[in-house]
Amino acid sequence: MPFLEHLEELRWRLVKALVALILAFFVSMSVCMRYDVIALVVSPIEPYLHGKALIVTHPVEKFTILLKVAIGLAVALASPVVAYQVWAFLVPALTPRERRVLIPVLVFAAVLFLAGVAMSVFVFIPVTMGLMDNIKTTAIEPLYSAGDYFGFLFSVSLAFGAMFELPIVILALTALGLVTPAFLVKYRRHAFVILLVVCEIITPGDFILSTLMLFGPVYGLYELSILASWFAYRARRRREAAGTIGAGA
Repeated sequence: MPFLEHLEELRWRLVKALVALILAFFVSMSVCMRYDVIALVVSPIEPYLHGKALIVTHPVEKFTILLKVAIGLAVALASPVVAYQVWAFLVPALTPRERRVLIPVLVFAAVLFLAGVAMSVFVFIPVTMGLMDNIKTTAIEPLYSAGDYFGFLFSVSLAFGAMFELPIVILALTALGLVTPAFLVKYRRHAFVILLVVCEIITPGDFILSTLMLFGPVYGLYELSILASWFAYRARRRREAAGTIGAGA
């Protein structure tokens, strides 16, 4: 396909993905207006509010929060369509073997991201709120802002989801020949420190437990990635050997 036809194909794929996002937004917005989706999102910390509600300090802040929740839901609803448009654009350039490999990788990447988000919502945030609730003092009365809570929720969820993609990044680097399993093992201690620093940077606040709660599973995924990297490395070596033999014949 000529270059301009590639651009035309890309344009229509982007248009279809954008239409899917817009339609999903209208659906999610109607759902959020009809049902109390905000209460569902707040439910992980409800035991630590002690019967109180989150407060808003701006006249339109409630709508802003509703809009953010609707956008997040719309992205989740439209993601299969968007992923298909990306797949349909790339698939003509892939070999049959690459197509068979790419589908499980994309599914695994989505599962890892959702696992990171789920851990942040159902484990990290409730545990953090519980620890804060155990700090007993009569000098401070907590009044949690809805804007602060949802900002905290979204930032932590994205951070956990992104860090859980580490195995996919390592597999891609291995498949490209940029890293090897031996390299990953040799610099394991360096990876330990780097991951710890990154987790400290992207987790909000100065609470050390938040860093450790993200660092623990992420470093576990790094160790798992070393094992997966061996399989990717061996497969790459077999392909290189087969190509060499084929060229010699």
